[in-house]
Amino acid sequence: MSLRHPEFAMTTNLSTRDLFPADLAAIVHPCTGRPAPAAPLTNHQQIGFDLGWDHAHHGITPPAPYAHEPSPLRNGWLAGAATFGTRTLTPTAAVRQWLQLRLHAWLRGRNVELFQVTPHHLRQLATSHCPITRAVLDHPADHGHGTTIDRVRHDAGYAGGNLVVMSARANLAKAAHGFEAAIAIARRLEAEAIRGNTTAPQHEGLNAAQWGRIAVLCSYVEPLAHARACELPLLVLPPNRLRLFNPAQALQAFISQQLLSSGWSQRINAIEALLRGSATRRAFRSFFQTWLPRVLEAGRSTDPQRVRWAVEDAWGHAVVMQRWVYFATLLSAPQCESLVQRAVVDRLVPDGLRIEPLGDADATEGWCLDTKGYVPHGLVSPDWREQRARGTAPVGQTLH
Repeated sequence: MSLRHPEFAMTTNLSTRDLFPADLAAIVHPCTGRPAPAAPLTNHQQIGFDLGWDHAHHGITPPAPYAHEPSPLRNGWLAGAATFGTRTLTPTAAVRQWLQLRLHAWLRGRNVELFQVTPHHLRQLATSHCPITRAVLDHPADHGHGTTIDRVRHDAGYAGGNLVVMSARANLAKAAHGFEAAIAIARRLEAEAIRGNTTAPQHEGLNAAQWGRIAVLCSYVEPLAHARACELPLLVLPPNRLRLFNPAQALQAFISQQLLSSGWSQRINAIEALLRGSATRRAFRSFFQTWLPRVLEAGRSTDPQRVRWAVEDAWGHAVVMQRWVYFATLLSAPQCESLVQRAVVDRLVPDGLRIEPLGDADATEGWCLDTKGYVPHGLVSPDWREQRARGTAPVGQTLH
């Protein structure tokens, strides 16, 4: 599931010698219908060619030195420039960000799934504050509080459901850390604070609370045992378009999202009525009546961001988690998922939230998990270009 509601930075000034010799005969885009080059392209070369072509299509010159040194990207850019001339598209900020992300990924051999990762998709990821540091994102990407796009799961490519906007400082600290590594760091920092070794222990510039948010963020896209998923506090609400792999966390997030829009009291009562068995309903009521005061004690606010933080912080109370774990473990993973789906059918979804269930295979479509997120080695398949031109290649899906 996902609820809809860069390595470090995507900019780069690397000057690397290209590994692929220029092939002027290859300066032809597959969609033009011209004969393919005599020597078939590798997947990485084809992606570079397409990236250059899209730069030309939007009238954008690739950054130096890629516009000058021989490479598949330059070949595609020259081919596109010769084809489009002055008949180019006006590049929006989202288009520039999209091309920048693709260049950043291509230089490191990372795969970008282009059927969902579009300029429109990147616009939907935008947020005013970093979900990890809670700092305002109003600086350039090379600033600590600048906006960057990161892959939540490092062993996957840039694909729908695996991307999140965060500050450059949080992105640099997170790096390749996953759930287990991040939660171990958070616990170590908490232990150091208890021992009084330092007033505010940090690791890579982030404190224990911020590493806790990274751990929870990473846990969303890693399959966990149901009991393990039930034990995690919702220290950060799922960012827009992120996929949730664990039904217990999907239910947890769905309940949390209720308080972000009006009419939550009636919806919560209706969700409770969907539960089977008086013991389960009592456990849910006990949890909610413990959690809600912790949210409200942060004070009433008309600022949606502050309300969101109050909801997140309320999950940090031990008694709240104790009662949540008791309730959640009364349900199995399929029962958690079924409860959310029944609530959707009964129109108990808060304003602005869209939920879309996914099968296990669809959830990671285009993530390139078998190659750890890298572009697969090998030559472009014979029918790949035709599928790409028709837009019929497999596409992943998201629960929004």
